[in-house]
Amino acid sequence: MRFETVLITGGGGYVGSALVPLLLGRGHKVVVYDTFFFGDEFMPKDHPGLTLVKADIRDSGDFAAACAGVDAVIHLACISNDPSFALDEGLSTSINLDCFEPMVVAAKGAGVKRFIYASTSSVYGVSEAPDVREDHPLVPLTLYNKYKGMCEPRLFKHQSDDFVCVTIRPSTVCGYAPRLRLDLTVNILTNHAVNRGKITVFGGEQMRPNLHIDDMIDLYALLLDLEDGKIAGETFNAGYRNLKVKDIAGIVKKVVEEEMPDKAPIEIVTTPSDDNRSYHVNSDKIRETIGFEPKRSVEDAVRDLCRAFKDGKIPNSFDDDRYVNVTRMQNIGAA
Repeated sequence: MRFETVLITGGGGYVGSALVPLLLGRGHKVVVYDTFFFGDEFMPKDHPGLTLVKADIRDSGDFAAACAGVDAVIHLACISNDPSFALDEGLSTSINLDCFEPMVVAAKGAGVKRFIYASTSSVYGVSEAPDVREDHPLVPLTLYNKYKGMCEPRLFKHQSDDFVCVTIRPSTVCGYAPRLRLDLTVNILTNHAVNRGKITVFGGEQMRPNLHIDDMIDLYALLLDLEDGKIAGETFNAGYRNLKVKDIAGIVKKVVEEEMPDKAPIEIVTTPSDDNRSYHVNSDKIRETIGFEPKRSVEDAVRDLCRAFKDGKIPNSFDDDRYVNVTRMQNIGAA
């Protein structure tokens, strides 16, 4: 195993909580570097290969120390999704932009050999292009996706033969994970269908790309296996299906009614929206270059969530602030 020890920033987040056990199961040693704003009780703390570092990515000294002996970094940590900027623009700027390049420099200086950066497909904003490929202009609509895009060239400045850098622009992730988010489109609609019996669609014509969380973590694991030349200095879209929001609502209604017949009929209500983000992401490059093809659908994500609800794994889904990034950070006074 070339990259034995992997550090995951934000490993206590939505994607990280699913990625950590996957990498541990593959035999990696995993260092989770996180502030743990959302808790850490879901971490497999009894696993001998896991190290938890409670620290802030803005402290480059702490980060450099944590990188000692680390072979690869997967950078997930950020103030994620557009509404989070309602919190404090300065907070989000400092975490999502200002500290990024110092982190990259610290990782390289510590001897890290591979740096995998999680950007976002929302860097494209609104596009009428039938297929948005990686060379499409970035037209960010919010500071969140603006900063995500600005970090990409700052990473590639440090690309070298012994420090391989790659950027992934994932679609909106969906499905169940130990640290669940219920503030993402598919997950929001499923929660409302299961627990309120009604789905409210804002707008509905917006096109959104989606990716099952298990495919997302499989991709990060794959990026640890590939030879340098396949990914060095590359940017990849990563998505499965581009669907209109109203069509996602239809899928959620159908699957929930199948999985939980007692919930039927589930009502769909459509209202106007000022959120006009819409783009059709093309993921041919990642398939053709590294052979990555998602295996799971939006339907699979909804079924997984339904089963988790039935198994009691998602208690207090409308009241517990840990399911909603903005609410949680407001309540703890993140600064």
